[in-house]
Amino acid sequence: MKIKSRIAAVILCPMAMASAADVVSPAIIPLPQKMEIRSGIFKLTPDTHIAADSVSARTARFLAARVREVTGYPLNLISAKSGGSGNILLTTKDADTNLGLEGYALTVTPDSVVIRAPTQAGLFYGVQTLLQLLPPDIFSTKRVTHEDWQVPCVQIEDWPRFNWRGLMLDASRHFFTVQEVEQLLDAMATLKMNVFHWHLTDDQGWRIEIKKYPKLTQIGGWRPGVGFGLDPKSTTAYGPDGRYGGFYTQADIREVVAYAAARHIAVVPEIEMPGHSLAALAAYPQFGCTGGPFTIPLQLGVFNGIYNPANEATFKFLDEVLTEVFQLFPGKYVHLGGDEVPKDTWKNSPACQALMKREGLTNENELQGWFMQRMEKFVEAHGRIPIGWSEIMQGGLASNTVVMDWIGGGTEAASAGHDVVMAPHRFCYLCYYPSLDRPPNLRAYRPYLPLSKVYGFEPIPAALEPRYRSHILGVEACVWTPDIPSLSDVEELTFPRVDALAEAGWSSQSARNFDNFLQRLDVEYQRLAFCGINYWRDNATQIGEWTPKKISGPTNLLEWDATREITAPGAYRLSLDYTSGKNPLTIQWAALWENGREIARDAHIGFTGTSSRAVKACDWNYYFDLPDLRKGARYAVKVSVAGGEGNDSTGVVFLGREKAR
Repeated sequence: MKIKSRIAAVILCPMAMASAADVVSPAIIPLPQKMEIRSGIFKLTPDTHIAADSVSARTARFLAARVREVTGYPLNLISAKSGGSGNILLTTKDADTNLGLEGYALTVTPDSVVIRAPTQAGLFYGVQTLLQLLPPDIFSTKRVTHEDWQVPCVQIEDWPRFNWRGLMLDASRHFFTVQEVEQLLDAMATLKMNVFHWHLTDDQGWRIEIKKYPKLTQIGGWRPGVGFGLDPKSTTAYGPDGRYGGFYTQADIREVVAYAAARHIAVVPEIEMPGHSLAALAAYPQFGCTGGPFTIPLQLGVFNGIYNPANEATFKFLDEVLTEVFQLFPGKYVHLGGDEVPKDTWKNSPACQALMKREGLTNENELQGWFMQRMEKFVEAHGRIPIGWSEIMQGGLASNTVVMDWIGGGTEAASAGHDVVMAPHRFCYLCYYPSLDRPPNLRAYRPYLPLSKVYGFEPIPAALEPRYRSHILGVEACVWTPDIPSLSDVEELTFPRVDALAEAGWSSQSARNFDNFLQRLDVEYQRLAFCGINYWRDNATQIGEWTPKKISGPTNLLEWDATREITAPGAYRLSLDYTSGKNPLTIQWAALWENGREIARDAHIGFTGTSSRAVKACDWNYYFDLPDLRKGARYAVKVSVAGGEGNDSTGVVFLGREKAR
């Protein structure tokens, strides 16, 4: 939809709040599409009322409750017709329909605050922006009595770039309570995210009550211990018998769905199939290829958890499970998984091989396609839209299926007319390390995914022709939890990188600027702290890259400018982050240079890539100590590398400040 704007002057220069007399630049995340900053302030007082039309009363009550809790001001709700000077008006009347279903207009003058939107979703997002215009302690969980509650005068017209702005939480590997899930939903709402993807079943746990099959949670919802080599004390999710796990009752599910809906967040359940199904098969082994027994594993990498497509009862079971799922989740999307299917189980199954012969299927990829298409058609017959991970493309797709691209295939799927949600793991997997530091209290997957790399993600693939770009629904952040047993750990890995992806999903590509984003994060960190949200702060930035062309010989000297990043004396960390290629890169040493002279060197052998020696140790980091900063000097890093087992390695280079060692 083309958006018509009435705003002529647009200023996008967020920074911290200034004094009341100054013109201020708000630290809004995600960045609004159009914003004019004006002089003056609106002051919130105990006499301020919230005026709303009847359809907007719920949104008005949400705003009043949030602000009243912190300020103690009454914030009485009044009719929009009786609103006046000194009040906040929320209304859909006379809203600009060109702003779209989630757009809004926000006007702050010294006399009033007015939010207009065509829908309640847009009005709610306008409220989120208003809250971010207030001092950051408006997000406090306690009463604040010392604050001067001022809002800078602005004129904003805003709308999202993409319709899908999601966050996925894996509750199968580690269980999170309803209250913890709702805390994440609150945080999502502040960032105008609108899809919560709930990964409810996998090998390590079945988390959703299905009344027709009670053993799914009685057996599949529990395992002997926390697993994954974690300290048993790292989690409290134990039952009375000492087993680890838990599940959501159907009443729990309804509560979360309603809580999310009140924040204009759709909940998308994921019921894994045909692989990642050991928890289900431990409860009902008759639906597996071998007949069991099946054991819920305490780690990843067990590859016999797969349903038997040659048994018609398997499909009756899955149909009945999904029928109950449909009753709990009113949204139009249902995720069927479809990733990492252990096809050797089918290859060794005479019944599956006979099925392939009857159906004219030439390989197990086609058998997976046959399985998924059957389930996709069942989902579509119930008025829902099926979603699956990248691998569902291997055997062909049902006509309406959405692809969630985590390892590629988004361009091909969109070009074939399928809708796509972009969640490529090298940009969107927030379970990857957020920092060059490897803090002992925080475990995550090996790849290093810094904030700058997440912020630089562009959801529309460069190779996708313009005529197919409307098939890119949006972007999703993914938090897989094998190494994340607590909400605190989830938060530390998620924030503030999810802020970056929220901006990728909402704001225009041309307006996004990482330095600008970092300025706004200074205030966002305060908001997160007031909310009681744990977060990780890292200042490493990308300074360069390497490609196979730069690694042509047995030994190669690579150099990148680091003048911009070297801003003060102290310790620095250099990280070489592999991104693609079959072979590791061997690093021999790295050095820091000042005005053409080497001043520090870290000489140890390191590896980056997919080989076991590259993954076992964190030896792709190099450290430099800079005792003094020479003003006006040019700084560079040089690295001696070899292709190791080949020269097809590609990667990026990051430099950041290091804590004192």
